[in-house]
Amino acid sequence: MVSKPLFSLLLLTVALVMFQTRSLVNAEDSEPSSSARKPLVKIVKGKKLCDKGWECKGWSEYCCNHTISDFFETYQFENLFSKRNSPVAHAVGFWDYRSFITAAAEYQPLGFGTAGEKLQGMKEVAAFLGHVGSKTSCGYGVATGGPLAWGLCYNKEMSPDQLYCDDYYKLTYPCTPGVSYHGRGALPVYWNYNYGQTGEALKVDLLSHPEYLENNATLAFQAAIWRWMTPPKKHLPSAHDVFVGKWKPTKNDTAAKRTPGFGATINVLYGDQICNSGFDNDDMNNIVSHYLYYLDLIGVGREEAGPHEKLSCADQEPFSSSSSAPTSSGSSS
Repeated sequence: MVSKPLFSLLLLTVALVMFQTRSLVNAEDSEPSSSARKPLVKIVKGKKLCDKGWECKGWSEYCCNHTISDFFETYQFENLFSKRNSPVAHAVGFWDYRSFITAAAEYQPLGFGTAGEKLQGMKEVAAFLGHVGSKTSCGYGVATGGPLAWGLCYNKEMSPDQLYCDDYYKLTYPCTPGVSYHGRGALPVYWNYNYGQTGEALKVDLLSHPEYLENNATLAFQAAIWRWMTPPKKHLPSAHDVFVGKWKPTKNDTAAKRTPGFGATINVLYGDQICNSGFDNDDMNNIVSHYLYYLDLIGVGREEAGPHEKLSCADQEPFSSSSSAPTSSGSSS
């Protein structure tokens, strides 16, 4: 017969083994944060290059910096887009943090969120998502939580009134019969030629299947980040370039009041559809408001946004003339 003290000791031992086993299993199942992983480092021609695994892979100088998941976590994503899964939203269950981080991993080796110190990365994520939030919002003045809490409410245009097929591009990006190229995605893509160019970059046949952008959140974020990172035309900067200071204005840019900063990202993405129209442009102010709101929620604070003239493009001459893409906030038009 086992004595009571020995029996208690046996029970304690069994419980300890079970706890350690469960902890080991949980540790193996959880995905390590990038901050917990030491980057692989090598020196090439005097330059330090790093590889941080899945989130920043491919021997890049940018991978030596903080990666996005070091400073932007699930709870912050939830705070920024707190109403996206409300019953009245139009893309319930579609957008999530993992999809964003997975998409961002493709571009972090190129500098997305990694071009500089931690603060710079946080500001760029807030800037990019500020554009996304403003273009996918179903918020309005008296909406629960306020008008800025409703980003990622849409993943597509709800009531398109045309097919957005431009026959001028019939040789390069021919429209697929019966297919509509209305707005879809995190920075909504419109028109056959934009679907064609985006699909080529992402190696996905969006010209035949534009619906992929409303069926796959990671792909939708990838398309948006690609647009953020890519100059719209030759000899023009990307939104990323003008935000992180990679772009240096020429004398012509200075004369046209184009300066690096958030306002210039609006100029790159939307040109004369929004810019150089004064400070009362609702589309411009909506984008700026989302950026400032996200800076607060992400933990940076809007005071880091800089002077108002750098925030808007109210008096900036456009980088280029307008494309055919609509500019109205949200994808509901």
